[in-house]
Amino acid sequence: MTNEKAVAEKLLQINAIKLNPQQPFTWASGWKSPIYCDNRKVLSFPYTRDFIKSEMSNVVFEKFPDAEILAGVATAGIAWGAMVADQLKLPYIYVRPKPKEHGLGNQIEGFYEKGQKVVVVEDLISTGKSSLQVVEVLRKEGLEVVGMVSIFNYGFQLAEDEFAAAGVPYFSLTNYTSLITAALEKGMVSADEESTLLKWRESPSTWNTNL
Repeated sequence: MTNEKAVAEKLLQINAIKLNPQQPFTWASGWKSPIYCDNRKVLSFPYTRDFIKSEMSNVVFEKFPDAEILAGVATAGIAWGAMVADQLKLPYIYVRPKPKEHGLGNQIEGFYEKGQKVVVVEDLISTGKSSLQVVEVLRKEGLEVVGMVSIFNYGFQLAEDEFAAAGVPYFSLTNYTSLITAALEKGMVSADEESTLLKWRESPSTWNTNL
């Protein structure tokens, strides 16, 4: 099984995850957040990259042994999906946020056949909305989505509910709780900051008004 703490430590080590409760980051959604997760950074560190690739491959192999094809989510999930597909010797496709506006107008790139069992590869899951939009695109094309794998997961109840409603099991290498625990142990956050960080996850959309 994935060592969530080890993955969290490696992400913190290369600064792929930044924690700053005093000066929150602003997400595209407008939410104020004390954390910013940038897994793209992992691609620049060969040994960490190799570790994450192996961990993701293990999860796909163990949890979804019937997977026939992998699908990466553009753009951050494309590289991870390709690496895992290569390690497991599975076919690979990737899904754009919207159909291409020129050429063939594809939204799904690569060769696939209707009825194939597909596992979606994401870099992170926040609210789950964009991840599940990809699931819808694949289902409309006749593919059977058996599950999703990501590097990081914020652990929002909203995402739990959305994935359950969509009937999509998912597994993440590490999560927000493991991350905060690792950061606390390494002295990267204080006990007071830990409390702030945990409160944020309870109500991220209103957290900025509670500072």
